[in-house]
Amino acid sequence: MGNDHGHDHTHGANKKVLLISFIIITLYMIVEAIGGLLTNSLALLADAGHMLSDAISLGVSLLAFTLGEKAANYSKTFGYKRFEILAAVLNGLTLIIIAIYIFYEAIQRFQNPPEVASTGMLIIAIIGLLVNILVAWIMMRGGDVEENLNMRGAYLHVISDMLGSIGAIIAALLIIFFDWGWADPLASVIVAVLVLRSGYYVTKSGLHVLMEGTPQNVDVEDMIQTILNTKGIQNVHDLHVWSITSGLNALSCHAVVDDQMSIAESERLLRQIEHDLEHHNIHHMTIQLETSDHLHDDSILCKVQAESSGHHHHHH
Repeated sequence: MGNDHGHDHTHGANKKVLLISFIIITLYMIVEAIGGLLTNSLALLADAGHMLSDAISLGVSLLAFTLGEKAANYSKTFGYKRFEILAAVLNGLTLIIIAIYIFYEAIQRFQNPPEVASTGMLIIAIIGLLVNILVAWIMMRGGDVEENLNMRGAYLHVISDMLGSIGAIIAALLIIFFDWGWADPLASVIVAVLVLRSGYYVTKSGLHVLMEGTPQNVDVEDMIQTILNTKGIQNVHDLHVWSITSGLNALSCHAVVDDQMSIAESERLLRQIEHDLEHHNIHHMTIQLETSDHLHDDSILCKVQAESSGHHHHHH
């Protein structure tokens, strides 16, 4: 049970961190968007767009954590834990759209660079940088940015956002000192590339989970070897490993055991395998034991017998 308690603790911490970050970023995004319009700076608007995507991703992550807590029921036996993955994909797609829009807008501006109120742009960009540093620090200190896909996505956003603010600061300085009007659309293109990149990665990892892909932190070969090395196991088949949501991996398989094995022995065997698999980042497992004569007979009847006699479900 220790594992579960740890999960709840980081969960609560993640939620608090997300809420604080969400409020700070949303407020500043509004400031930056207005600033971008007033100073006519695409770099600021691009950064505000980036912050909007941050705010969306933080808001959605918050919603996901809250919905994820809803208990499992008969229509959703795993609860609502998948929602945060759907959220991640949605968020990734939003980022890609924002990036494409900034590219389009920048091309127009390279052709005829408008006047930019560079001093205002500089001040707003510097405050933006400080806000991002603050939020990143809060996340590093309080949240689980290593393991949780949702928190990680939100954190990476903030980091690339920081780079966006730095870009806007440099562009403002170039306009002030050298009157290089094109520095503004150039900075916005750099931001757009960052937005596009994070959008692509978030979408890709989210889709991998939705496609029931093997979790990144599970070594399947190694895991099968662990099961086969257990005394009494002859063979393993019908093995599936997938993620329910980030940090929650599941496994199901059929394991072939010795014909003479007693029920007590097979129980002990299951306990052993379950214990060993916890070290392989598997949190939820269903292992069906069967004897070798069931393997060759494919009739439905035999399968049903095997199911009823050898099925063991364990939830950690």
